[in-house]
Amino acid sequence: MRPWYNTEAMGSNLEDKFQTLHEIVRAARVNLAPGPWDYLAGGAETETTLRRNRQALDSIAFRPRVLRDVSKIDCTSTLLGRPTRLPVMLAPIGSIETFAPGGGATAAGAAQEFGVPQMLSSVCNPGLEATAQAAPDAFRIFQLYVRGDDAWVDDHVKRAIDHGYAAFCLTVDTAVYSRRERDLARRLVKPWRVRAGGFAFQAGLSWDHVKRFKDTHDIPLALKGIATAEDAALACDHGVDVVYVSNHGGRQLDHGRGTMDVLPEVLETVGGRAAVIVDGGFVRGTDVVKAVAMGAQAVGIGRLACCGLAAAGQAGLVRVLELLEDEVRICLGLLGADRLAALDRSYLHPASPVTRPHVTSAFPLLEEEGY
Repeated sequence: MRPWYNTEAMGSNLEDKFQTLHEIVRAARVNLAPGPWDYLAGGAETETTLRRNRQALDSIAFRPRVLRDVSKIDCTSTLLGRPTRLPVMLAPIGSIETFAPGGGATAAGAAQEFGVPQMLSSVCNPGLEATAQAAPDAFRIFQLYVRGDDAWVDDHVKRAIDHGYAAFCLTVDTAVYSRRERDLARRLVKPWRVRAGGFAFQAGLSWDHVKRFKDTHDIPLALKGIATAEDAALACDHGVDVVYVSNHGGRQLDHGRGTMDVLPEVLETVGGRAAVIVDGGFVRGTDVVKAVAMGAQAVGIGRLACCGLAAAGQAGLVRVLELLEDEVRICLGLLGADRLAALDRSYLHPASPVTRPHVTSAFPLLEEEGY
């Protein structure tokens, strides 16, 4: 199967400026005002869940094998039957236009250029149609916060299908909007919270709505925000196509588990009945490899994608993906695996973290530089 992305047009031309991911995060921190940076970096209340996301990743060590032929390494993968250059998806981000003027369209352009899926948030500009027009060949998934009745949802599904979105996603962990104290302390009011109403519809979502969706619509359905084996089982029982393990990057329920701690029980319960995506603190190639070795089909990146956009727009996000690809390739080679499909849990081992987890703790050079 030939990839849907243009392999001849790859390359962000930022190789000299950004040779490491920490340099991109640093540039984003410099370019962003304090309010947008806190919106990017912050979590709910004590930010315990946010830190546990990182701690869960840091609590896994590798068991490398040697004397394996890794002269050729394949980092490609598939999701929903479509090829991807990396097992990485651009996670949905509300108000993504905060980080690059083109917002969702700019991110879609990067996804199309590099060759990974984009999940577009319904609460970002320039919206469903304009994003599709900006990147007509991108592998796009539409994510919806429910702000209306069944007819309102049906309208969004029809528009997504008409504009070439490959799947539809309902976020299910936002029945109540959390207290994000960095935003409150800055008196930061995000534009979509001002213009959007209908929060009671999101709070009223139930498994009956999932059943109705599957009975009504012929497009793959993802549920984002699954955090237990019990809900993963219910999702599969209702015919959900993608179980998306997420705690909203630590931005909803405080004192939740890290998503890599949740992932094993979800994978065991799903048992291949649905694709499994995970996000939450994934910022390095080694993080991606850990999730794939555990059994996930794809990893969502949110904050890291925003850093790429804030550092250098579409080219900055492409450069993030290039560096992730390089880190994944190196990790696979040093593990003794020539492709992602060769990975399994035998390559992983429990370990004690060696750093105190926080939102940028995976980039120790930032601390040395005073960021």
